[in-house]
Amino acid sequence: MSSNCKNTYNQIAFALEILKLLTEKPLKRTELSQILTEFLEKQGKSCDDVAQKLTRTIRQLRDCGFEIDCAPHHPYTLKNSNFPLILTLPQRQALYLAAHFLADMGFSAQASQIYRIGNLTEADSPSDIKVDFNPPIDYSETHIEETVRQLQQRLEKRCYYAIRYLNSKGKENTHDLGLSEFRLHNGVLYLFAHLPTGFSRRFSTQPNIEQNLLFRIDRITYIYPSSGNLWFWHEFPTLTIHYRMKGVLATYQPRRHHERVLKRHEEYVDIETKEDYLFWFRQRILQYGSNVQILEPQWLVQEIVQELFQTYQNYNNLISQENV
Repeated sequence: MSSNCKNTYNQIAFALEILKLLTEKPLKRTELSQILTEFLEKQGKSCDDVAQKLTRTIRQLRDCGFEIDCAPHHPYTLKNSNFPLILTLPQRQALYLAAHFLADMGFSAQASQIYRIGNLTEADSPSDIKVDFNPPIDYSETHIEETVRQLQQRLEKRCYYAIRYLNSKGKENTHDLGLSEFRLHNGVLYLFAHLPTGFSRRFSTQPNIEQNLLFRIDRITYIYPSSGNLWFWHEFPTLTIHYRMKGVLATYQPRRHHERVLKRHEEYVDIETKEDYLFWFRQRILQYGSNVQILEPQWLVQEIVQELFQTYQNYNNLISQENV
């Protein structure tokens, strides 16, 4: 009985190792056999007939619902899995909530994948969380899916390319782009990109934070082929900002990877952050009202002061009109 248990463990571990390897990337038969030989050696198991064991186990995995492609001179590729996941109730509820967000944003295909993988139903909806989320764009539309697909191809090549973009005023322009990535903000998917020849109002040196721009995916009208020239910059330029949280935010704990505490006092906490897009930072800081204060750089302090003064003027004028 002890021998049978060892053999059973060996077969299960062998099958799980194959699945783990194929979820990482496709592997040729020779590569997979070599890795599995080393795996068996570490487990103290027999390494005889690894190729036969591999063939037999792949067949058994297919019978269990794993779609594994393999053709002569082609690698083993895990294409699909119908094998049920074993999840706890909190895990099922977390997956359901994630899928719900994706569905509301228009990513219906991706949401349905999560529902199917977890075999999720309405019964898995968290009873203590209510979601009312209505993003402005339906990303399931065919032309947006095609735009995302083409952009993914450009990003994988990591070469300079260009796009045509329709701005909020209805004017179409061509932009030459370098380092790029997708970013999700307030329910909207953006292409975040560095423009090597972008205009800078505040900085005389390059690269700088003003050359990083956002493009809404639904306003990209055309994507040109890659130039073939690799990106020169591989990190987005950033701006170092110091700010102070106080009042009800005096106990603020940084939760962004680019933030760190400079000084903590019972009445305030000073934070240093490295931002690569100033507009989003301004949005976040302004929503904290009087509980935050920019310390450096000084030119940003002045810009925030002017913006807050203009806000005060707007409300003051409104009050004056009501009193007339």
